[in-house]
Amino acid sequence: MTSIRPPAVAGLFYPSDSAELQGMVLQLLRAAPQPESSVPKAIIAPHAGYLYSGAIAARAYACLAPARERITRVVLLGPSHRVPLLGLATSGADFFHTPLGDIPLDRVNIDSVERLPQVKRLDAAHQMEHSLEVHLPFLQELLGSFRLVPLVVGDATPEETAEVIEHLWGGDETALVISSDLSHFHDYATAQRLDCSTRDAIEQLNCSAIGHEDACGRNPIRGLLVAAKRRGLIVETLDLRNSADAAGPCDSVVGYGAWSFTDVES
Repeated sequence: MTSIRPPAVAGLFYPSDSAELQGMVLQLLRAAPQPESSVPKAIIAPHAGYLYSGAIAARAYACLAPARERITRVVLLGPSHRVPLLGLATSGADFFHTPLGDIPLDRVNIDSVERLPQVKRLDAAHQMEHSLEVHLPFLQELLGSFRLVPLVVGDATPEETAEVIEHLWGGDETALVISSDLSHFHDYATAQRLDCSTRDAIEQLNCSAIGHEDACGRNPIRGLLVAAKRRGLIVETLDLRNSADAAGPCDSVVGYGAWSFTDVES
């Protein structure tokens, strides 16, 4: 029997109407500056409502556009907001559904990574999790046919997460997407200071400099930084803003950033 994970935040974080959603995503992607560097192996992008972080996410996704037909697998890692979790959680679903249609999961590679001791199948971790879901419409509009490896990251060390990323690294057909917002609920000036520090840590591939208060997706970010350092990837900061820059108040903001990680040989 086919198992489908339905959307949990359609109509909240992004439009539930398919035509409205498609139009919004396309508008965000068209407004994003065209990348000047090679297609990255990995990106970091935020996962808030599109009104707040959609333009920042589009900056990262625009970098993948030239590889539309080449990328056939996306490994998507985001933090667990609702379910306490040791390690990383896979999904038992066959498809993830959004208003734009069904995305098939890469069951072969999911089954393979589940052999690692820090990885377990836990559908409850995916059921209401928005950190992965908000990225799916961008991927659906940006890429052709692709399969998804969704991973919710809980309490995992950088090495544990890096091992999973390395296991799923693949070749040019595979893109890695890390989902994270940055600092939460500080005043504008404090958020800018904290987020600039996180930016510096990411650019320096310094996973130990990213703490609990710096990014909700710190664990997947830190895992990527370990793997990127081993493989000699080049980091570029594409955007760094916060919710007050888009639509929110200045006394309690959430930070958003976008980064690309490119192989030096690309």
